[in-house]
Amino acid sequence: MRQRCVPLRPLAGGLLLVWLACARAPDVPVATEPGGPLPGLRPQEMAEFTAGRALFDKIFTPAEGLGPLFNENQCSACHTDPASGGDGEQRVVKATHFVAPARCDALEGGRGQNVRQHATAALQALGVEREAVPSQATEQGRFAPPFLFGLGLVEAIPDAEILKRADPDDRNGDGISGRAGRTPNGALGRFGRKAEVATITDFVASALRLEMGITSPLAPTEQGLNGGPLPPGVDPAPDPEVDLQAVQRLADFVRFLAPLPGVRLAADARRDSVVRGERVFVSLGCPSCHVPSMTTGPSAIPALDRKTVYLYSDLLLHDMGADLADVCGAGAEPGELRTAILAGLSYRKAFLHDGRALDVREAILAHGGEAAAARAAFAALDPVSQQVLLVFLESL
Repeated sequence: MRQRCVPLRPLAGGLLLVWLACARAPDVPVATEPGGPLPGLRPQEMAEFTAGRALFDKIFTPAEGLGPLFNENQCSACHTDPASGGDGEQRVVKATHFVAPARCDALEGGRGQNVRQHATAALQALGVEREAVPSQATEQGRFAPPFLFGLGLVEAIPDAEILKRADPDDRNGDGISGRAGRTPNGALGRFGRKAEVATITDFVASALRLEMGITSPLAPTEQGLNGGPLPPGVDPAPDPEVDLQAVQRLADFVRFLAPLPGVRLAADARRDSVVRGERVFVSLGCPSCHVPSMTTGPSAIPALDRKTVYLYSDLLLHDMGADLADVCGAGAEPGELRTAILAGLSYRKAFLHDGRALDVREAILAHGGEAAAARAAFAALDPVSQQVLLVFLESL
């Protein structure tokens, strides 16, 4: 595989990382640039990826189904940095009603799933600018758009590979009790900050409906203002507003997006910092949740067939403590979050599920709950050990 040197920004503490090189194993599919397709796609798959990318970048109008309540008018408006499929500055507002110990109402009828921030001109003419947080909500949260790079490989990881790491009762006594997220219908969830989405197709259909107000055969019901009916004449496009082929093309684009190219220090002295930092990562117990790699199962698509995925996540829910708690999910309490995927960390500008942390150090120190011991161990490290750990994380 051809290596590519990538410049990385200066790090705190005076260490300047000048040039880095990709160093993946031969079976790890990466793109040469962010936003590129998985290597090894066949011509038909490449055509589906290209068609899906055009839809992903398309600006939709009200006549084509946008709104009348929405957050953005194109997929890439939220998923834009460092390329289509990345993250962005927008924050999705969610609200739920939680009754302890484990009963969650997503307030779908009251529009708690996504409190949309914009309205089309037709709705604005009636005095409606945006939705409000439902009055019955007991929690609300703001969620940053996730990276979509490499999610086709994540989807191709067998359920058993994920479930074998679950330990909801902490039987091994290590203080880590990850458990599987579940969709409303009970399927294993692996996408979403609350692990509430099972497949990329479901993710796409839900995003069209909740983020853009665009209905499809998989999500055919238009939701009005905070769950109420829409005023006549404000939604000119008949439902469903896009067909199943459009949903599938968008899903193909996401499924065939390559992971971001990881970076490694090229010079021996700088490479030593990454190696030392990885040892610190292990010594703190971080891989208990941020599992470095998993392997996809057999697939009829060669580019997804039995590939190593360097995701640095177990894809399970963990209690992250009261400071990071917000909304509940179909299978998640307010304090539970799916372990963040650290792949592509060097491309990010904000961290944690809501983007509250502006650097990696701040994100580590915000960990609580099951990660409190690792956070305390990091805080107790000498400055050099802290710095080499950050160098390692910045290399992902």
